Amino acid sequence: MAKKDIKSISYEELSDWIQKNNYKKFRADQIFSWLHEKNVVSFGQMKNVSKQIIQQLNTEFYINNIKIQKKLVSSIDDTVKYLCMLEDGECIESVVMEYAFGKTICISSQVGCKMGCSFCASGKAGYIRNLTTSEMLDQLYISQRDLNCSIGNIVLMGIGEPLDNYDNFIKFVKNVSDPKGRNLGLRHITVSTCGLVDKIDRLANENIPINLSISLHAPNDMIRKSIMPIAKKWSIDQLLSACRRYIEKTNRRITFEYACIDSVNVLDKHAIELAGRLKGMLCHVNLIPVNSISEESFKETENIQLNRFFDILKNKRIPVTIRRTLGQDINASCGQLRGNYLDV
Repeated sequence: MAKKDIKSISYEELSDWIQKNNYKKFRADQIFSWLHEKNVVSFGQMKNVSKQIIQQLNTEFYINNIKIQKKLVSSIDDTVKYLCMLEDGECIESVVMEYAFGKTICISSQVGCKMGCSFCASGKAGYIRNLTTSEMLDQLYISQRDLNCSIGNIVLMGIGEPLDNYDNFIKFVKNVSDPKGRNLGLRHITVSTCGLVDKIDRLANENIPINLSISLHAPNDMIRKSIMPIAKKWSIDQLLSACRRYIEKTNRRITFEYACIDSVNVLDKHAIELAGRLKGMLCHVNLIPVNSISEESFKETENIQLNRFFDILKNKRIPVTIRRTLGQDINASCGQLRGNYLDV
């Protein structure tokens, strides 16, 4: 019988296993806490669990552990970027950033990405596979151990499309927010999607009101289709309708990420069109100076045009910010470190 990845099962599944084997119910609480609160790397570290249970755990389960392959620390703002090696030899990235409200980790959800957005480095090496629930959790746990700190906010904005790995992503959210484990508040979790409309609707009905961030990057279908293949499947009107349904269900404000690409999507008319589409929606626009990547000729928008775009949205009463760039000296944008590693 193949062993199961114990950090990829829910508390309910663990509790069922405990009762099935005629152990007392509180043992599930102990084991779950050791895994998700204390972040042990072996069953033998569970000091208050009986030897009999530990022996059976070792027989039926394993504790997955990813390893830090490379660590970069920014000399500018203390941003920390990790290249982590998975047990099958594949690698992923995560980034820990420092804000006034505390530390935030940006984690990956897949090895590579299928979505093919032309301005993003994440999918340039192709899609390999989905991450398991435990591999997503371990990006948080290994960073906390390495930095000897508690990280209070998670954004799923690293390599991969989280909603394309839907079941593992949902289990990740439930495990990391479970009161018997890490107990991270749902309002401290943000998921970013390039716009999988069916999965946005499915997420709205999960009763887990996490923050939703949409990679929009264009005010209309013509521009969006030229830079984001997903736009050929779902129109911008379909996407924004799903966003409105999500807001109605969860009462959570949506963030629209907008990568500002010189000569592509940052003219005054684009700002006016975007403001018209978002008028009256509970939302916020986050303008992102695009990072140049070697495979494309996209250029970062000059500050004067970026500021004009910002001012137009603000004057149209659309809440807007310009993303603070962190970790510039360590290639902190997703996909860059993995891409450099694979080129070696």
